[in-house]
Amino acid sequence: MANLKIQLIKSLSGRSEKQIATANSLGLRKIGDTTEQPDNACTQGKIKLVSHLIKVTEA
Repeated sequence: MANLKIQLIKSLSGRSEKQIATANSLGLRKIGDTTEQPDNACTQGKIKLVSHLIKVTEA
């Protein structure tokens, strides 16, 4: 299964609690944090919710 490299590029301050919780569940806490997640339906849903705050590339 393919992995996705996800990087937080915008701040979480001032965002809704749901968006902050979603970013935290992806392992992103502060600007510049990077994580690798499996490319599945659950991860795709999280990415869609915070797509304006992150940069996604294939790992």
